[in-house]
Amino acid sequence: MQLRLKAPIALTPRLLNGAMIGCFFILYAPLLVYWYDGWLNKTIGIEHEYFSHGVIGLPFAAYISWMKRKQWQKLPDSFNPLGAVLLGLGGVFYLSGLSMYVNLSFPILLTGICLYLKGISGFQLQKFPLLFVFLATPNPIPYLIAPYTLPLQRFISATVGFIIMQFGLDVTVDNINIFIEERIVEVAPYCAGLKLLFTAIYVALMLLYWTENIASKTATILLILGTFIISISTNIIRNTLLTFLYGTGRDGLFNWLHQGWGGDLLSAFMLSLVVLLLYGIEKYLLVPIDEG
Repeated sequence: MQLRLKAPIALTPRLLNGAMIGCFFILYAPLLVYWYDGWLNKTIGIEHEYFSHGVIGLPFAAYISWMKRKQWQKLPDSFNPLGAVLLGLGGVFYLSGLSMYVNLSFPILLTGICLYLKGISGFQLQKFPLLFVFLATPNPIPYLIAPYTLPLQRFISATVGFIIMQFGLDVTVDNINIFIEERIVEVAPYCAGLKLLFTAIYVALMLLYWTENIASKTATILLILGTFIISISTNIIRNTLLTFLYGTGRDGLFNWLHQGWGGDLLSAFMLSLVVLLLYGIEKYLLVPIDEG
């Protein structure tokens, strides 16, 4: 009998690239499951909830990368030293076991893989998916900026107090505290609307990319500014309703809006206004300029 030994599988660059990407997703699958479970069931830390737009943002980033796969394959293999540095840094962050660093290692390693495999060209090709991944990655930014939201909290308190006063209710505003009908409502740092703002701007960027208006400075600036105004206004409406419901003893409706799906409904309303704003910018501002 003659035994024939199979030749070892050649480690082609494509095979190595596929193995690297495959290992990456195996490592991060548990983390992504943890994120999604926390976002959907609201079992994650309050700072992490600020990034719940990742529910739609991460699949959107994956979709963009998938649509660019043929362009990616056509790029020549090109090693960039920065890619190796980011891979090392991301690996250290991942192995640290600390939640903040493990989270940040996700976009860092993705960026490192792009630079390691395809160099600057690969990074340029995937820059928007990487941006959407980074902006959806839970990090301590909300915790760090919370102490600086006091002026916004005061503005919201004063505005809410003024609005409710028009309905003939006994209202007193003291700094960030609103006294109504012998009850007190505090506009806390996490009630300043940062979560709504983060979500609204993220969705605005998604819309700009999807409609290809992100190449227009006019559309980008107007939509971001308009989104900021829409977000702040929606949060004032939210705090006004919460204060009114709590102050008048409507605790069931208060809990529905504060912790139930009523807040999600209000967020959907806000995002629909962002969509309408982009439609108006496209129809009434961009077209006349292009025709001129």
